[in-house]
Amino acid sequence: MQSLSNKKKVVSNKEMTFGEKIYLPAVIGGMGITLKHLFRKNNTLKYPEQQKLFAPVYRGQHVLKRDEKGRENCTACGLCAVACPAEAITMTAAERKKGEEHLYREEKYAEMYEINMLRCIFCGLCEEACPKEAIFLTDRIVPSNFEREPFVYGKDILVEPVDHRIDITKRQHTGKRTEK
Repeated sequence: MQSLSNKKKVVSNKEMTFGEKIYLPAVIGGMGITLKHLFRKNNTLKYPEQQKLFAPVYRGQHVLKRDEKGRENCTACGLCAVACPAEAITMTAAERKKGEEHLYREEKYAEMYEINMLRCIFCGLCEEACPKEAIFLTDRIVPSNFEREPFVYGKDILVEPVDHRIDITKRQHTGKRTEK
């Protein structure tokens, strides 16, 4: 048998001993491991009553931020979608109409913005690629579900409400390196 490195590999067909043939040592070893774990402390948390403490740099559910006047920061430039290695972000750009200046910061905005949370690998490249600081990963957990459709998050879930801002400063200050 030859491997990809063109080195020969010797394969032996050694006969099994009587103890190996009856699998008794393997069964006894497996039972020993089971008994050892039987008397250990259980590591299971009763979620949601008990919650695990996450590191300050934990990357969870995304949020599309608003500026201080309540307008959406996203200008649908598409850099976050291009930077996403899992291709989880899709968007459709539209032009701002007259009278919508209080909703969107610039002339172009994301009419449709979706993130497929089943594809997302929470790498944070989308927030690094965004020139307008519109998308961030928060410390919130993405809730579980038995269906696939609820995991495609649209602007209705992603855009932060005007009256309830999502604080991302704790994660941002601990996650970024300080430059000298």
